[in-house]
Amino acid sequence: MQGNKLYVGNLSYSVTDKQLEELFSKHGQVKEVNIIANRGFAFVEMAEASEAEKAKEALDGTDFEGRNLKIDEARPRRERTDNSYKRY
Repeated sequence: MQGNKLYVGNLSYSVTDKQLEELFSKHGQVKEVNIIANRGFAFVEMAEASEAEKAKEALDGTDFEGRNLKIDEARPRRERTDNSYKRY
């Protein structure tokens, strides 16, 4: 794994930043947690890429708040074009 930012999917909508920080801090220093509201996913940034790898290996597929977590390395954000906002 090259980056230190993880995508965390299949979250319950009731999960909080604090809960995710506590879960991931068992595997290293958490720099930032960003839950995407009402979407069921979040991004967790670890201090080091090695810590992100450990967290991914330990937590991917595990049960958290009744849901099986899907964890992967976060991909870079895509640029949006002006056309992406137009409605037809």
